[in-house]
Order: sequence, then C-alpha cells, then structure tokens
Amino acid sequence: MHAASATALFTFLFTGIVGTALYQRRGSIDWRITTPVCAGAVAFSVLGAWAASRLGARPLALVIAALVILAGVQLLRPARRAGHRDGRAPGERAMLLGIGAVSGFGSGLSGAGGPLFSVPVMVLAGFVPLAAVGSGQVLQIVAALSGSAGHLAYGTIDLRMAGWLTAFELAGVVAGVRLAHAVSVRTLRRLAAALCIGVGALMLWRSL
Repeated sequence: MHAASATALFTFLFTGIVGTALYQRRGSIDWRITTPVCAGAVAFSVLGAWAASRLGARPLALVIAALVILAGVQLLRPARRAGHRDGRAPGERAMLLGIGAVSGFGSGLSGAGGPLFSVPVMVLAGFVPLAAVGSGQVLQIVAALSGSAGHLAYGTIDLRMAGWLTAFELAGVVAGVRLAHAVSVRTLRRLAAALCIGVGALMLWRSL
C-alpha cells in the first residue's frame, strides 16, 4: 500500500504537466485562483508523505478509501453560491491557501492527486467548477514534486511501475480534458462523484 500510494503520487507529476498545458491552451486556468492553492500545498504534501510512512498498510488503505468517498459525496452537494468567487478578495486568497494546504497534505498522505481534495472544496466554496479543475492540474505538479520528495526519503516509489502507469494516465488526461469541456457542469460533477465513490467503496470493501 505504501509503495502504491507513493508511486501513484509520483506519476501525477507528468499528468499534471500535460493537464496544465491542455487546460491553459483552452484558457481554463485562472492563475489568481491557482497560485495561492499551490503555495499552500508545497510544505503540507511533504508532511502528508511523512504521516503516511507512520501508518500501517491497512489503516492507510482505510484512510485513503474514506477520503476518496468523502470527496465524491462533497461533489454531490450543491454549491452555496456557484461561480461568485474569483480569488481577488483577501479573504478568498486566505481560503485558497487553506484549501491548498489541506489538499497537499491529503495528496501526500494518500497518493491521490491534489484535485481530488481541492476541486470538491473549491466548488462548494463557490468557485467555478471548470476553473477549480483547471487549478487542480497545476496543483498536481506541486503536490507530486514535494510529496514525492518526502516519499523518496523512505524509498517507496516503484519507478518501473510508474512508467507503465504514466503512459496510460496520460491517455486518460487527454480524453478527460475533452470531456470536461464538452459536458455540463452538473454532469461533470456527477461523473467525478460517481468515480470517487465507486473507487473508494471498492478500496473500503477490500480493506475490510
């Protein structure tokens, strides 16, 4: 479980680079929102990697499953005031820093990409869903870099497996970017929620 978590996080470095390029080409990354989220994630993803190393394999699997299911459930909740935030107000920047810190820690702990944590929270906080997903692409790079640095200290990254995973993930990123720009916001949220809940439930069942 520790090797799977660390290896998955490492591969998100490459999916983040490709995802960022594709979203930026479509003009779907708002850097006023993205920059503070990434800044908050830098140190906390390393802390998450350290916390993961202190947990046993089964408790770590249960934590990951719970986090993934929670993210999916949050995506099904309606946003309070959808689309009204743009990251300009000082209070909003502080909020984005906090979201980045939580997302970075969760990413380093679980090996899941930063968007798994940041997107549901940002959507619920009132940010435009597509902008939240776009910022999550950049967040993947930051969280993967700093979190992998922490995991490398424990020697848990399987670089050979990472190569195979990355090849398939990149194909998924290209398809996912097209889908995200083609479907409605409601459909996008439902698809992401169903994926999170399904994967999390499977992990929970296997762990128990």
